[in-house]
This record gives sequence, C-alpha cells and structure tokens, in this order.
Amino acid sequence: MLTLTSPVETWAHRLPAGAKLLALALATTGLFLLTSPFALTCAALAAVALYLTGGGRFARTGARHLWPLWPFVAVVGLWHLWTADLSGGVAILLRMVTAVALANFVTMTTRLSDMLAVFEHLARPLSPVLPPRRLALAFALVIRFIPVMLDRMAQIEASWRARAARPPRWRVLVPAVLAALDDADRVAEALRARGGAG
Repeated sequence: MLTLTSPVETWAHRLPAGAKLLALALATTGLFLLTSPFALTCAALAAVALYLTGGGRFARTGARHLWPLWPFVAVVGLWHLWTADLSGGVAILLRMVTAVALANFVTMTTRLSDMLAVFEHLARPLSPVLPPRRLALAFALVIRFIPVMLDRMAQIEASWRARAARPPRWRVLVPAVLAALDDADRVAEALRARGGAG
C-alpha cells in the first residue's frame, strides 16, 4: 500500500475511499477462502481486467508496482518445487499476487487524505484514550517514512560501495538507524512548530 496515487484519472478515483477499502477487505477475505488454483486464476484475471479498465498506462504502472514481490514469488515457488506441492504453491502465489494487486489498485486510485479520513472515522471509538487525529497522523507518517528510509538506505549503501570493495551487509544498519532517528527528530520539531499533532 506504499504506492503513490496514480496521476492517470480513472473511474475508480471517483469512488468513496471507504467503499473501496471495504471492497478490498471483502475481496482479500474471499481470496483466502478460495483454495482451487482455477478459482484463484480467475480472480487474478479479474484483477488484471480491473487494471485494464484504467487504460494501458495505468495498467503498466500497476504491473511495475508488483515487481518488488519477485523475491517472495521466488522463495515460495522454490519451496513448493522442493516439497513437490505445485498445486499448493500456485494457489499461494496467485493469492498473494492478486491480493497485493488489488491493494495497489485501491492505493493508486485513492488520495492518502481520503484514506486517513476513513481511518480517523474508524478510530473514533478510541477517542477517550487516543485522539483519532493523532492515529491518522501516525499512519500517514509511517506510509511516508518507509519509502524515504528505503531511499536513504540505498544512498548509504551507494556511499559504502564508493569507498570499499566489500559489500556493505550489516555495516549500513547503524548509519541507517541514526538517519531514521535524525529524520524523526526533524519531523517532531516541524510538528511542534506547527502546533503539535492536534
């Protein structure tokens, strides 16, 4: 769910965020109830058709967002080849790829502010303990921080490779943690300067 909202306007952009998130929850539950590879293949093809309703450019962007799944696909596929359970492996892979594709579709067609409004509404019963606005803000910060931290890790690894022949491995963890703490401190200062989390 860390992909950005697609600039390509589709029919799904006009749907309410709450309805899309509810449909996503029901569809994901349905995927876990399906066990037949044939039924899961039909579900995956339905997800492909859903992307194609947004046009070729939108569908290509959606396919690109699935690329980070390849290590999981490789590990699960190799494991089920080794255990000679091809049917089970195909079912797991189809379920995983379809669920992530549907989640990406919702994220690509929903503004983060709309998602946060839904989250804030759902968290209203917790208001005596924790203000829903703060929960929504924390949710937004986590979504924003993860890609920023991945970029920071890539920069630190590139710096290491420029200075040493050995691969960085665990040596980049301390600089990455310090960078995360520094970023968190700056964000906290910015929030305080704007009157706090609300």
